[in-house]
Amino acid sequence: MSMALPTYMTLDQNLETRKATLKIPDRKERKHREMWGTTRAYLQNHVLGVSEGHNAILRLVGVGFRASVESTATTVKPEYPGQQYVSLKVGYSHPIELGLPRGVKASTPQPTRILLEGTDKEVVNQFAAEIRMWRKPEPYKGKGIFVNGETIRLKAKKIK
Repeated sequence: MSMALPTYMTLDQNLETRKATLKIPDRKERKHREMWGTTRAYLQNHVLGVSEGHNAILRLVGVGFRASVESTATTVKPEYPGQQYVSLKVGYSHPIELGLPRGVKASTPQPTRILLEGTDKEVVNQFAAEIRMWRKPEPYKGKGIFVNGETIRLKAKKIK
C-alpha cells in the first residue's frame, strides 16, 4: 500500500524506536493543521490494515433475506480473474450479485451475516455501504441491512 503525502509535509522515521513523525512547516496555517490530522489518521489506518486488517460485519434482518459468496455470477462480468461475488436475496424478484473489490475477502458464517475483511479500511467500508444501499434499515418494521452493529429506533405505528 502506498499513500501520497502533501508537498508541504515531511515524514521522519526513527528506526530504533520504530516510530514515524509527521511534520508541517507552519502550525499557524489552518489548512496545514487540518491536513496534518487527516494525513495522520490515514497513515494510522494503513498501518493497522497491514498489521491487523479491517473488517465489516453486515447483518441481514428480514424474512427470507440471505446472502452467499459465490465464485461465478450470471448477471455480472468479472473485473479481474478469480473475482468472487456476493449474492444477496433481499426481497427482489432476482438475486443481486456484487463483485468483490480487489483486496477484500468475504465470508458468510451464517446465511444472514456477511463478514468483509481487507487491508484498506476505505475500500472495505465503501463496499459495505454499497451492499447496504440495496436495503437500508427502515424504522417501522426494523428490516434491512445493518453494518457494524448499527441499530435503528423503531417508530410508532401511524394512527388515524
